[in-house]
Amino acid sequence: MRIKYTISIVFFVALVIIEKENNIISRVSDKLTLKQTPQTPLQLSGFSHILLKHNGSSTSLSKMDPAFLQMKQRLENYSEHQEVMTRARKHILLLATTRTGSSFVGEFFNQQGENMFYLFEPLWHVEKMLTLETGGTNATAAAKAYRDVLKQLFLCDFSLLESFLDPLPVDHITTALFRRESSSSLCEESVCSPFIKGVFERYHCRTRRCGPLNLTMASESCLQKEHRAIKSVRVRQLETLRPLVEDPRLDVKFIQLVRDPRAVLASRMVAFAAKYKNWKQWAMGGDVPIDDEEVRKLKGNCDNIRMSAEIGLRQPLWLRRRYMLVRYEDIARFPMRKATEMYRFTGIPFTPQVKSWILKNTQASKETSGVYSTQKNSSQQVEKWRFSLPFKIAQVVQKVCGPTLKLFGYKFVSSEEMLTDKSVSLIEDKVFNFL
Repeated sequence: MRIKYTISIVFFVALVIIEKENNIISRVSDKLTLKQTPQTPLQLSGFSHILLKHNGSSTSLSKMDPAFLQMKQRLENYSEHQEVMTRARKHILLLATTRTGSSFVGEFFNQQGENMFYLFEPLWHVEKMLTLETGGTNATAAAKAYRDVLKQLFLCDFSLLESFLDPLPVDHITTALFRRESSSSLCEESVCSPFIKGVFERYHCRTRRCGPLNLTMASESCLQKEHRAIKSVRVRQLETLRPLVEDPRLDVKFIQLVRDPRAVLASRMVAFAAKYKNWKQWAMGGDVPIDDEEVRKLKGNCDNIRMSAEIGLRQPLWLRRRYMLVRYEDIARFPMRKATEMYRFTGIPFTPQVKSWILKNTQASKETSGVYSTQKNSSQQVEKWRFSLPFKIAQVVQKVCGPTLKLFGYKFVSSEEMLTDKSVSLIEDKVFNFL
């Protein structure tokens, strides 16, 4: 007790001397106070080096009192927590369904430059692994797996995703990551391992000749990036992602991309012809059975999209300033304007590199505009479906997806003539508040 009392006196005398000589006691006090603002995280790295001059010798304060070490450790832990909470890093999740233009819109972030780590459809592997023999998935199990994998990827941890890769990576090296070439971050020089002759990679980089993807190198590259974005068409319900928002390590923004369900169906009938044989047959003749499994699936997809959007547009506390709804038709007609809005929403700088890409890729010719291409004459894409989808199929979509059409501002057609009349717009002018 006496020793601790003596230490306290020595400590006080030393601080008085330091104040008189260097006037730094106020700075030390500032570092110790717990009333810190988020913009001024605690910094204690230098505090343990204050030396007390006593009896002609210099003694480290941290060695004099174990209690001080404990206090210092607690404050350093607090400092690390504050640093996590105040970092400027953004995590963007682009949510969509197939054939909504999500690959095209995803490029708005993929092309951002060296500050963005972008991943294209990493959940493809998860869905594939969880697909049942019936062709579907267990919704509850899939939702949890999607959420957990997304969280780890936003933290630059590929270990959970690795468990869903087939074949399993060897020493964290894989030749089978789905559409690796669609994520420029995975084809940068820092992630480009030496090319191995004779090793087949289905999804190889286009910009440079790289060997199999080393996920450890990918993780290291991700950690160096200022922002992270992921595009996925596999998440069914926005509500299942709430734990991502509640994780203090993340600052997640959700962008939900939607498109006229009639246009989506028309596009799928072309892109996935084998899976849409029934629809193609119905289009050629006969009535569409409303109780058919394919029609129920269409209704389920529309309902999931609508329910997620309804939650987002209500802006509950956990989604406040974190949700944005964008229609593909608006992006196709006004790409630069909508891209500007999206970047403003995310809080990430809208770089000249992205602007240049948008200008180049929204005026593409027919020769470069393939089914899976991100190069489109975007204004023409908006109306294209109206001349390929039979009126009776459009009627079926309107019947089972009516509430979804109304929510997103898509007009119903009442006749074949109205469907193919270019002078009649099927898109209402509608503003979806997201700020």
